[in-house]
Amino acid sequence: MKKLRKLKVYPRLPERIAALKDLAYNMWWSWSIEAQEMFRYIEPGIWDENSNNPVDLLLQVSQTRLNSLTEDKDFLSQYDAVIKEFKEYMNQDDTWFNKKYGKYSDKKIAYFCAEFGIHECIPIYSGGLGVLAGDHSKSASDLGLPFVGVGLLYRQGYFDQEIAFDGSQKNEFHSHDFNSMPIVEVKDENGNPVIIDVKINKRDVFAKVWKIHVGRVVIYLMDSDISQNTNEDREITQKLYGGGQDMRISQEILLGMGGVKVLRKLGIDPSVWHMNEGHSVFMSLERIKELVNGSDLTFYEALENVRANTIFTTHTPVPAGNDAFPLSLKDKYFKEYWESVGLSRQQFMDLGLQKTPEGFELFSLTILALKVAGRENGVSALHGKVSSDLWKEVWPDIPKEENPITHVTNGVHTLTWMSRDMKELLQKYIANDWYHFTSKQDMWKKVFDIPDEELWQTHMKHKKRLIEFIHESIKNQYRRYRFSQKDINAIDELMDPDALIIGFARRFATYKRATLLFRDVERLRQIMSNSDKKIHFVFSGKAHPADKCGQALIKNIHAIAKEEGFKGKIFFLENYSLHVARYLVRGVDVWLNNPKRPLEASGTSGQKVPVNGGLNFSILDGWWDEGYNTKNGWAINEKIITVDDDETQADIDSASLYDILENEVIETFYDRDENGMPKRWIEMMKHSMASVIPEFSMDNMVKKYTNQLYIPSLQSGVLYDSSDFKVTKQVANDRYNVLSKWGSVSVEDEKGISQLEDVAPGDEKEFYLKVNCHEVSPNNIKAQLCVYRENGDVVEVHDFKNENINENIAEFKLKITWKFSGEFLVGVRIIPVIENMIHPYETGVAYWLS
Repeated sequence: MKKLRKLKVYPRLPERIAALKDLAYNMWWSWSIEAQEMFRYIEPGIWDENSNNPVDLLLQVSQTRLNSLTEDKDFLSQYDAVIKEFKEYMNQDDTWFNKKYGKYSDKKIAYFCAEFGIHECIPIYSGGLGVLAGDHSKSASDLGLPFVGVGLLYRQGYFDQEIAFDGSQKNEFHSHDFNSMPIVEVKDENGNPVIIDVKINKRDVFAKVWKIHVGRVVIYLMDSDISQNTNEDREITQKLYGGGQDMRISQEILLGMGGVKVLRKLGIDPSVWHMNEGHSVFMSLERIKELVNGSDLTFYEALENVRANTIFTTHTPVPAGNDAFPLSLKDKYFKEYWESVGLSRQQFMDLGLQKTPEGFELFSLTILALKVAGRENGVSALHGKVSSDLWKEVWPDIPKEENPITHVTNGVHTLTWMSRDMKELLQKYIANDWYHFTSKQDMWKKVFDIPDEELWQTHMKHKKRLIEFIHESIKNQYRRYRFSQKDINAIDELMDPDALIIGFARRFATYKRATLLFRDVERLRQIMSNSDKKIHFVFSGKAHPADKCGQALIKNIHAIAKEEGFKGKIFFLENYSLHVARYLVRGVDVWLNNPKRPLEASGTSGQKVPVNGGLNFSILDGWWDEGYNTKNGWAINEKIITVDDDETQADIDSASLYDILENEVIETFYDRDENGMPKRWIEMMKHSMASVIPEFSMDNMVKKYTNQLYIPSLQSGVLYDSSDFKVTKQVANDRYNVLSKWGSVSVEDEKGISQLEDVAPGDEKEFYLKVNCHEVSPNNIKAQLCVYRENGDVVEVHDFKNENINENIAEFKLKITWKFSGEFLVGVRIIPVIENMIHPYETGVAYWLS
């Protein structure tokens, strides 16, 4: 028998439309609706069946069809307009970044993340972290940041979800053909694939490098599924968040340490390093090792240098969501490392040591990240506070309200999530180029100029498309269940576009409480029983394959949806993805979110709904704690009544949910004028758009990262590198000298502090301190009077004036006029002062007067 070899024959693009190839390999098309519609015009069937993937489309379309397009005037008109816009975008020089920070345009910002959710045709994301990273990259491109992403390329990505007839979740893994995706191999000057190697548990692990073009940004991805590796090591980049702890730490070593090697091999020398969550923290250890071995710095000098231009963003307020490993696992994977940089085992373990309430010792990647980053932030104002409390032991003597963790609230990439209809409506009434100015607050006041009828008509188009999508999804499930054709045909009558549609879609983690709506099933059944005020609930989301509790929630919803009173009113869409999400956030009237406060770090899915005129109905957690203004949606448990018992809290929150749903949401939606228009509802839609779109746009978020974190980190990095690391060595030396002797500092005398009792606004108070610095230089200490509210919020911090220094004795004085009335907490502390230190309290130590 003859042996046959597989041969792929790809069509050739005619010269007239040759630019389709460059466009297909640049994800700019994923936020250009016009480009997507142009690709779909080529062959709608292939486009719809292959995850809206233009590369796969161009590989499968017939040569005859491509040739015919060169004579198709309608297509050529679309093509010329799209290509013109794409080229203008790519060649734009007057970007926001160049206008504001042009002198830094030759610098690079490196952004490391374990997942990137750019588009469903590159399925290497699982949820909010990846979608945020994708949106972040898009806005970095729009704003012109010199930005480069680093991640892993997973052969099987996250899993595909099927819901069985009994409601159980089936996890399907499929290997992806990278050659049919909008990603390309990175090759060297000789045309050979770029391959890096990294040590993982004494093994040399190799990874091929691929890249994704995201507008003007490039994301580099590592792939270990290559012939140079053992079968075990080829598995490292098979599944996102798959396997046990050995697999997890191997992925994180490849991401962090391997990612640094990728950039070095490509000649990219970042001036800023951003760790988006702790998965990539080993990136900092690799950079420290480079400095120790290549620049003759000690480990702690190199640590100071790396901290200067490193940023860490934490994304979860749930302790279990932060990676922590047994010390034995760190021994296994990092013994050679700590020996190579001159550390003892204990010194290395101290970098990430975490003691559990049960007394166990673990190595926490979050603690390590907080120690190797000079700047750290949460992803909403509330999450910043929660994170400061969660990790306060990293700075044991500093009140949690003052430790270095700040926040930048997450946002969403507006054009990615907005429909074409809404985009064109805004062009008509706001500005033709409004999307270049999404963060401009005043511009969005023009939303109120949009005629109610036109806004509502646009919204109804969204709803009808969503209903068609839901019906088709359910039909596919019914076919798989082998239902009769009669049952399948009946699906088209299930949903009513005039009904109130409420959506809930996200990861099915238990703290998100997907089934809170069903806590009192009979009350919900009664609320939904009014045939004149119909309601549809649409759920979607995946539970991690190992999360049996999350899967049980899905099964519970599936079962309730079959009950009398809920059948045909509650739906679960399987295989939640970016594709499904776009239909939902565009088509629902209301987005429901009811996590256990304050466990939702941000919850960006709710920010995508106002982009299309929808309203939020949510617990005051994450971004909604900042975004809610009483006019743009509803707050569940608005008075924020909290108790320690989870069941009691769920009772409180669900009761509020039912009351607001029944008496406000439904009543407002069905309050119609003589023309059938829900005037009050439309007014809320406009408030939702005007308040949420600019403030929570990804452009606004990236500008804040740039102004508050990227540029200061870049400047610190330049300072610490200058003059043969002079500042780096000074900070490391001063930190060691001060902290090693800090225990000797004492207060010998004080006046006015212990006597501070009766104070009235306007009173002048004087204070005196005499401090024996012993072995610490008096120039390295500062005295402060701190005033806090009883909840810990900082009211004022006053620096004493250093009046006299006599050898090791320092005398401090302070005179203030008291401004406030009420009850306060007042204290005096001595803190170390180290010149050029990134944050004044980063040492975490202070001497507090009794």
